[in-house]
Amino acid sequence: MHFTLDYKKHLKVFTITLPMGMYMETGMIYAIGTIIIGIVIAGMARGIVQWLKKYAETTETQLDDIIIAAIGPPVQLGIVAVSVYIALKYFGVVPEQYSWIISDKVLNSIYIILGTWIISTLVQNIIHIYGHIIAEQTEGDWDDRLMEFLELTSRYIIWFTGIMLVLINLEINITPFLAGAGIAGLAFALAAQDLISNFFGGAIITVDKPFRVGDRIKVDQYYGDVIHIGPRSTRLKTLDYQIVTIPNNKITSNIIVNYAEPDQKLRITIPVSVAYGTDAMKVKDILLEIAHNTIKKTEYLLDDPAPKAFFIEFADSSLKFILYVWARKYNLPDEVKDSINSQIAERFAAEGIEIPFPQMEVRMKK
Repeated sequence: MHFTLDYKKHLKVFTITLPMGMYMETGMIYAIGTIIIGIVIAGMARGIVQWLKKYAETTETQLDDIIIAAIGPPVQLGIVAVSVYIALKYFGVVPEQYSWIISDKVLNSIYIILGTWIISTLVQNIIHIYGHIIAEQTEGDWDDRLMEFLELTSRYIIWFTGIMLVLINLEINITPFLAGAGIAGLAFALAAQDLISNFFGGAIITVDKPFRVGDRIKVDQYYGDVIHIGPRSTRLKTLDYQIVTIPNNKITSNIIVNYAEPDQKLRITIPVSVAYGTDAMKVKDILLEIAHNTIKKTEYLLDDPAPKAFFIEFADSSLKFILYVWARKYNLPDEVKDSINSQIAERFAAEGIEIPFPQMEVRMKK
């Protein structure tokens, strides 16, 4: 079997008759040459893209950087892909049983995939750059997490749409895929109820700001410093240096005590009991004197608000007093109590003031 190739040169026609094997070899050479040319053009396109990137870095807007980053790799890969398609289609190197490879549907599918790649990268970069610029202007990190969520969601939606368009172009029935996606989405939503609840709980914490990282809080029976507010949970470091992880939906449905708000000072209550017969005014004077002495000699207490002492109760076996002092920071209660109680014990002993202990008097009739 022979093939005839016609070439025009200087208005004269030359006819060359080649055996089929030789024609296949010639077609293979042309195909390889076409692919090589495509690779060279792709390399030139890469050089142009690199030059455009450097130029874009000198401009004030970031939109040109986003566009170049989005179209660069897909265009280069697209040039190579189109050159391979041309090589396979026009030089007879594909066996007849595989002719579907060189159909227009395949070429259109390539265009759809490249377009999806460009759009996905473009949208993702716009959200990443401009979204985070907006998010940085706020104090909380909820909007930062929202931008990350939007990046991920937009990528999945765009690629899912692109894949569906490819299947439609290839005349594949997508109804089962859409039905399966709907069932999978419903199953995911049911399985992810807690995850979604915790995610929005984290959003509420960030927007409402009942506490921030570094604050000392009490949630339910847990008491400690906030070290992390995540999309699913919040972590506390207790005073025993243990890490407690609390789901965000539990926090938003509980009462929260924040010891760092509205400021870091903390009023500390120190109860004092003395025996009956003790001069109450003298006890109050001693307590206030100890408080002011602690303010001068330590860095634990504030002088404003000023310390206060109150005689509050005639108890069963004692007179009860309360001393109020203000610590500079909420994490100093133990230091304050230790300092003041030590001085009270020493001073009461020196003044002969008795600190009573519970006792019961039992009388028996004969």
